[in-house]
Amino acid sequence: MDAITYIPPIAGVIGLVAAVVMYRAMMRYPAMEGAPSQIAEMIRAGAKTFMRRELQLIAIAVALLAVVLGLSPLGLVTATSFLVGAVASAAAGYLGMMAATHANVRTTTAARDKGMNSALTVAFYGGSVMGLVLASLGLVGLGTLYLVFGTDPETAEHIHGFAMGAGVVALFYRVGGGIFTKSADVGADLVGKVEAGIPEDDPRNPGVIADNVGDNVGDVAGMGSDIFESTNGATIATIALASVMVVDAGTDAVDIGGSLVPGLSLMSLPLMLSALGLFCSIAAIGVVKAASGKSPALALRLGTFAAAGGFVALAFVLMAAMDVGVGTWWATVVGSVGGVIIGLSTEYYTAGKPIRDIAKSGETGPATVIISGLSIGMQSVVIPIITISGMIFIANAASGLYGVGIAAVSMLATVAMTMAIDAYGPVADNAGGIAEMAGLGKETRHITDSLDEVGNTTAAIGKGFAIGAAALAALTLINAYIAVVDDRIDGFALALSDPQVLIGMFLGGALPFLVASITMTAVGDAAFEMIEEIRRQFRDIPGLLEGKAVPDTVRCVDIATKAATKKMILPAAIAVISPVAIGFGFGAAALGGMLGGALIAGVLLALTMANAGGAWDNAKKYVEQGHHGGKGSDTHAANVVGDTVGDPLKDTSGPSMNILINVMAIVSLVIAPLLTS
Repeated sequence: MDAITYIPPIAGVIGLVAAVVMYRAMMRYPAMEGAPSQIAEMIRAGAKTFMRRELQLIAIAVALLAVVLGLSPLGLVTATSFLVGAVASAAAGYLGMMAATHANVRTTTAARDKGMNSALTVAFYGGSVMGLVLASLGLVGLGTLYLVFGTDPETAEHIHGFAMGAGVVALFYRVGGGIFTKSADVGADLVGKVEAGIPEDDPRNPGVIADNVGDNVGDVAGMGSDIFESTNGATIATIALASVMVVDAGTDAVDIGGSLVPGLSLMSLPLMLSALGLFCSIAAIGVVKAASGKSPALALRLGTFAAAGGFVALAFVLMAAMDVGVGTWWATVVGSVGGVIIGLSTEYYTAGKPIRDIAKSGETGPATVIISGLSIGMQSVVIPIITISGMIFIANAASGLYGVGIAAVSMLATVAMTMAIDAYGPVADNAGGIAEMAGLGKETRHITDSLDEVGNTTAAIGKGFAIGAAALAALTLINAYIAVVDDRIDGFALALSDPQVLIGMFLGGALPFLVASITMTAVGDAAFEMIEEIRRQFRDIPGLLEGKAVPDTVRCVDIATKAATKKMILPAAIAVISPVAIGFGFGAAALGGMLGGALIAGVLLALTMANAGGAWDNAKKYVEQGHHGGKGSDTHAANVVGDTVGDPLKDTSGPSMNILINVMAIVSLVIAPLLTS
């Protein structure tokens, strides 16, 4: 077996060692004794309680699906691959979340004792653990399965189960975490800030601890599993495409963009690019640390560009060594540049002039805030869609459908750095909450607020990046599905003139709307119960609003936990069962149409919801900085309403679209051999 196939799992082990080193470096920073540590422990305990209940449900669902796969013609090997993917995804999210709950109080302490630079370093270290664990576990798990099964085109389909396992766990994590965090956030904001007129993160508010718990289970564990699934889904789909091409060629060399490429290089390249991206991310983390004396936004941006630039340059060297043509390298460039463009577009619509327009519209009430925010969200779709279309066109021209897959893999190759920056945001947010609840004063809160402000922008960029990555990953999975079916059914095609394809497209297009409705309703129902509980405590606990009594925060955490674990089951079932029902009920062509319809509708909905929600959030913060009357004004109240409407859009329903389209595509790829047998 070629030595190159051993590199990805070895790289994953090196990445895990780097994650341990980063974690120990973060833990060496002190955690302030007294109230800050007690508050941090309450947040950590709430997060562990929720994750424990969620993992119990996930374990049941994963075990049932593994049994079904094992008893089906797909066999025990695919079932084992499915279990490996599920365990890796669950572990990545959980370990990253635990690191974040240790980093939050250390960030607060560093902000009080040492200032901005040290606080940035600690928060970024906490996020880096998530990024490194996520990328490394994918390389270890998928790299090992590829080593055993993937190098033979005839057995490569056994590794498809890994992506399905990762996707199922990601769907639970993302939807469950999103429902938890937004039910707590909406309840705490509406009763605390709007009705009671107390500050955000005020210790008198019973929902504040649940809100901070939600930042970790939703924005760290949920986002991490989301990106984990997209990364490995794109990699597996590209390997599947390469496998079909090698089988069809019937030789050891395949024509890609006019160059003859060794079959093993073609199949191994996606994992090799991911390994290269991991090493570039580790180097970029060092760049951020070296630049911590600069502004937080500049330091994080330098790290992002260092990772992407280094990756593109070294990818050229890697492909030359693997005898891969220059056309495929251009697909790598397209993937990396496209990710940056989507990120910059998202930054403009969620942190640029549009948020100032939304903030000003609050002078005439909440209705105009809602109208302007929705308008911005819809407009924000155009640039990312043009970018994705351009990426597909150029990558396909450079090296065919395989090039589109490589563009998706390249966009996600530096995922460790991308996720480090994204997870930094919730850590900084938690640090500010701890500072407020512990009464550490305005200077400390000013530092944590500055970090949080940058974190809001990076989180919004991360959501845009995740949507773009999910779109390319899903497209690659759909192409792999078509290739697998076509390899078994001569002349298979998805033609708009075929009624079966049209039926599938309409059904697939409706599914994102259905899941969005279900998740938004879940947040609304849970928030209603949360609001009633917070009102009850303010009313029934003597002296609570005067700061003379302690709120029952455990009760609020429990409400959010029960709502999330109960309401996340239906969206997960829809994502897994729909492809099976359509595929076996209407056929392979209808299932292909369903995937296309779900992809288009899901991406458009996700971009609209995520960017509208992010814009409403930052418009509220813009007013809180003193513009248009500042905190306590009617304009502020109107923008708080907009932010509250946007919360489930940007953190629950919008992100759910990424997982939905990818899980449906992955399930379709896994069952493709059964549809054609």
